[in-house]
Amino acid sequence: DGSKWGIKIHVVIESAPLGTAGALHLIKDQLQERFLMFYGDVVMDFDIASFQKFDLEAESMASILVHPNNHPYDSDLIEIDNSHKVTAFLPKPHPQDLIYRNLVNAAVYILSNRIIDYIDEGVASDFGKNVFPRVLSAGKTIRAYHSAEYIKDMGTKDRFPNICSDFANGKVARLNKQNPRPAIFLDRDGVLNKDMDSSPSFEKFELLTGVTEAIKQINQSDFLSIVITNQPMIAKGFISFAEVEQIHKKLETLLGEEQAYLDAIYYCPHHPDKGFTGEIPELKIKCRCRKPDIGMFEEAQKEFNIDFAKSWMIGDRESDMLAGKNAGCHTILVGNTIQSSDYADFRCANLEEAVKLIMEKTK
Repeated sequence: DGSKWGIKIHVVIESAPLGTAGALHLIKDQLQERFLMFYGDVVMDFDIASFQKFDLEAESMASILVHPNNHPYDSDLIEIDNSHKVTAFLPKPHPQDLIYRNLVNAAVYILSNRIIDYIDEGVASDFGKNVFPRVLSAGKTIRAYHSAEYIKDMGTKDRFPNICSDFANGKVARLNKQNPRPAIFLDRDGVLNKDMDSSPSFEKFELLTGVTEAIKQINQSDFLSIVITNQPMIAKGFISFAEVEQIHKKLETLLGEEQAYLDAIYYCPHHPDKGFTGEIPELKIKCRCRKPDIGMFEEAQKEFNIDFAKSWMIGDRESDMLAGKNAGCHTILVGNTIQSSDYADFRCANLEEAVKLIMEKTK
């Protein structure tokens, strides 16, 4: 019964020769308006109203729900721009050298009834491989709604028992966006990867020991894993936005290869001080996103409904600790970048030790 969401429900039993998209022709005469579509082997509990609100914000042929998962290497991935528009579909299998954002097509769509125009009748069609690329080629818009809620394919023997357990212990329902959720906010350089000092580059990027295991432990909990990082080298002209984005793709790829993922990455490109050769004048400003200010925290809170009082900030500098406190979070200082802190609640040697402490404190 879809009446509580103001939607009609049609059940379509897929005809194997036609594929997931081709089967829509069976009910094409009943599709007079936009409709929600999902697959029957996916277990989910997400805030449909938020998804619908996103869909109404801009015109599109489709809004698709995307999320990170712990097996991106065998999932259908997408690329998006800063306005949530899909720019490319990357169906599996992937090239071995692919560097990607861990944004997985969750197979939950709000579709225009005109989507039928891009599906050949009587021909096997798949949305990710055939239909959506055809829509993009025609110059039409597809938008991506980023979710950290529970949406998992139960269609394999190794995933099914885990999903049954998650359902039984209430995790499936707890992760709905309507429920405030705690996060572990992570600084990047010196916490996740070796600090690249004043010469950041894709080639130099290297994860620190124990990071993937720590992130996996966060993923297995109810905590969100969110990177909050100052990247003033952009404002100084030492590195471009595109290069930072590529570094973050490498970060997500390295984690994904080890079945770990980040729910989001936020970075501040600004710097308040002028006087650097090649600097970007429009980025040399005092902003609200640069730590120790909390603009990035607020952006994450708006997107994921985060409970700051139950959240943590892990960093290696005093600005991280002060930012965490300004946001109302608990704080953990890691590494030996600074000798002491006025704002750290705890001190640990590294991320792995810090995450272990958080899990013990929140049992």
